[in-house]
Amino acid sequence: MRELGFKRVLFLVHRGQLARQTKKSYEKIFDKSVSMGLVGAGYSDYDRDYVFATVQTLNRDEHLRKYAPDDFDCIILDEAHHSSANTYQKVMNYFTPKLWLGMTATPDKRDDDIDGKNIYQIFNYQIAYEIRLQQAMEENMLCPFHYFGITDVSLLGDKEIKSKKLTESSFNQLVGDERVKHIIEQANYFGHSGDRVKGLIFCSRIDESVELSNKFNQTINPETGRFFRTIALNGDATEEERQRAFERLAMDENTLDTTNKTNADQIFDTERTEKTDKVDKADENMQPLDYIFSVEILNEGVDIVEVNQVIMLRPTESPIVFIQQLGRGLRKANGKEYVVILDFIGNYNNNFMIPVALSGDRSYNADTIRKYVISGNNTIPGASTVHFDEIAKDRIFASIGKIKGMKSIIRESYVSLKNRLGRVPYLLDFYENGEVDPLVIIKEYKTYQAFLEAVEKELYTGRLNEQEKTTLEYLSKTILSGTRPFELEILRQLMKKPSLSMKEIREVFTQRYDYEVNVQSLDNAADVLQGKFVSKDDEYKRFCRIDILKEDNNNIFRRMNNFTTRLQNEEFKKQIDDIIEVGLKRYHDKYQTALKNESPFVLYEKYSRRDVSLLMNCGRDLSSTMYGMKRIDDDVFIFVTYHKEESTDEQKNYVDGKPDYADAFEDNMIFRWDSQIGRGVDSSYVSDVVNTKRKHLLVKKSDAESNFYYMGEFDIVDVRAARKRDNNGKERDITKFEMKMHHPVREDLLRYLQSNLQQRLQNNTQELKAI
Repeated sequence: MRELGFKRVLFLVHRGQLARQTKKSYEKIFDKSVSMGLVGAGYSDYDRDYVFATVQTLNRDEHLRKYAPDDFDCIILDEAHHSSANTYQKVMNYFTPKLWLGMTATPDKRDDDIDGKNIYQIFNYQIAYEIRLQQAMEENMLCPFHYFGITDVSLLGDKEIKSKKLTESSFNQLVGDERVKHIIEQANYFGHSGDRVKGLIFCSRIDESVELSNKFNQTINPETGRFFRTIALNGDATEEERQRAFERLAMDENTLDTTNKTNADQIFDTERTEKTDKVDKADENMQPLDYIFSVEILNEGVDIVEVNQVIMLRPTESPIVFIQQLGRGLRKANGKEYVVILDFIGNYNNNFMIPVALSGDRSYNADTIRKYVISGNNTIPGASTVHFDEIAKDRIFASIGKIKGMKSIIRESYVSLKNRLGRVPYLLDFYENGEVDPLVIIKEYKTYQAFLEAVEKELYTGRLNEQEKTTLEYLSKTILSGTRPFELEILRQLMKKPSLSMKEIREVFTQRYDYEVNVQSLDNAADVLQGKFVSKDDEYKRFCRIDILKEDNNNIFRRMNNFTTRLQNEEFKKQIDDIIEVGLKRYHDKYQTALKNESPFVLYEKYSRRDVSLLMNCGRDLSSTMYGMKRIDDDVFIFVTYHKEESTDEQKNYVDGKPDYADAFEDNMIFRWDSQIGRGVDSSYVSDVVNTKRKHLLVKKSDAESNFYYMGEFDIVDVRAARKRDNNGKERDITKFEMKMHHPVREDLLRYLQSNLQQRLQNNTQELKAI
């Protein structure tokens, strides 16, 4: 506002407290160079240069008509996601400023798809500036935070907690003495910045917040030696009660801060009343609060900069709400070096949303979420830290392994993106805007066309014929992931011109990728684009009809006439281009270092068995024949599931096909691996492993993961014969290998793979001690 030099500005808020706080902030910047005043909360400073008004007051005619429609050069709407409400709309329809400026931390709402409710549409899809948690931390705009994911002793699930009525037993789990003791112990252990705790505690239910507050008030605070001082603050609290609670939380110990307060400052978002004197008197006798318990009224519109500890005692329902609640503690304040966030993690289905919220990554790619949990501190800017205890971490991993409601998440992301763009988004829009990963969408719907038909219904039904849909399905399944660029570049060139020589495509790779691609890889890529990259004959019968290209004897790739005709369908052409662009962007973002290293694989990226078949130019999808080991020419691939599923059949030692192999890292260099049962040291199986030129290790933590981490190449240090009983109790030959990796395994990944093995050992030790 200062730089733009507007003469008259209106700042519109929905609470008197916010109007007063904003006016103080503006006074720091402008000093006395402009006059400032309030309208609402008992004030009527209509004629000031800068007016800070409540919408509840200004939308009434007797106040609104004090101004001409063009009186203000600029009107700023705080918490602008409310601007579709009737009160705001009345003000917006009356005034005609040069600039409308909206500010909000939550622009995406569930009713944005209703006409007139879309905030982006109200502001003409113009986003002046956007900043998210990660960037704000990098810019040092926020107070550093130390997040601790702690195991909750309550074992209630999401559905139980959300039910209207809890059984007495279930409610006692939420407010029982054991849980209260656990919360207090953890809060005291992890502490806070500053002389005393000034905390917010978010609960899942109103009755829980009330009862926990009562129990805290009957418990000695180990830090001070006196009873805790807390209150429960929920939707039935008046503006006056809320303001008084906020002041009590912020105040210094044994000091009632009345400096720089006028009588009017203690009147809240109502007109002056006869109660004012009573409020003043009560304020003089206020005592500080240690905590405010609440469910959701503190999520927005609350600015208590002194908060130094935030405790979360509820399931994470959405990343937006999580960040709103965490954000209550991120304002900077004198004497506050950091804020402590304690998140008590129970057996909740939505635990996967915790790393989604902390990372700011909205792709909902399970591998990306896992990667954040195992290396969170590496991705949080500045002095902030993220730590999960082992049990909480395992609960999150379990939640990631069985994410439910993905179709609902995709639809919400789609609606949000459509509202933001003002048009139907495509896969590239999801990728570039950091929304749900296109691969996640394809996993759920097979094609983006199928998703559009599901969400837009008759608007998209019938736009494509069956051959076009089959072509999109095959390309989405095969090349969208972008693990290599060969097919993508050939297809991109053939979208522009009817034929392409081998020489031309090799020149493209030399210029764009600085890479001399070999003829074998290009021939293989042409086979892939002819529908040949399948695992079963019936798949080939279906996909060989995609009719994209043919290769003649002169090494010329020619676009087939059928494909040329189909490209005249703009929707089909758009979705083909969409697949190409997303695939190439994914390749550049994740996999392009492979070409520079003259290896098809990137260390620690994730690959499926199907990806290995593609990258090794197998010509077909060999994943159905890739079990624990697969030799492909001069390369051998070892596939390991680190945590084997245990058999529930008492008659069997192992789950069928998955014996309890001793597959584990001894340290970050040495890996020990068992061959399949029945494969002795003299078997061709073992010979394939020993005698190949290049040996690759791929590992996944459990069967909940579909893809494997590429751990790199290894050498064999030792091979020895051993015996193991099969499920029939018969002893059979196996071979034990000791392998040495070419590169030390990354520490965070190693911890992730080993995590619940260590926890299981700890649990066994505790059980033995108990016995």
